[in-house]
Amino acid sequence: MNNTKWDELRLAMYELEPTPAWRTKCLENEYVTPWDCEWYYHFREGGYEITEWVEIRIESNDQKDCVLTELIRIHVPVEKITEGFRVYGYIWLGQPLEYAK
Repeated sequence: MNNTKWDELRLAMYELEPTPAWRTKCLENEYVTPWDCEWYYHFREGGYEITEWVEIRIESNDQKDCVLTELIRIHVPVEKITEGFRVYGYIWLGQPLEYAK
C-alpha cells in the first residue's frame, strides 16, 4: 500500500469519535506494537515502508460501522478479524485479497 493510502487511513481514523485503537506488525522483524489510540502522530512514526499490516480494534457496533464506512471509502485491502479489522500494507504471494465492502 502506498503512503497516500496510509495517510488517508490515518486521517480517517483520527477523525472518528471515539478513535479506535490500532497496532501494527513490522515486515522486517515481525514485531507487533502494543495497542495505541493516537493516530495523528504515533501511527506515522518511522514511516510506512515496513508496515505489513495494521489491526483496528473495534469497541462497539457503531464504531464498527463508522470504521467500515471509511475502509470502503478509502478502498484498502482488509480482513475481518476478532478484534475488528486488519488492513494490509503488503500481501504475500498466494494470500487471498479482499477490499472492504
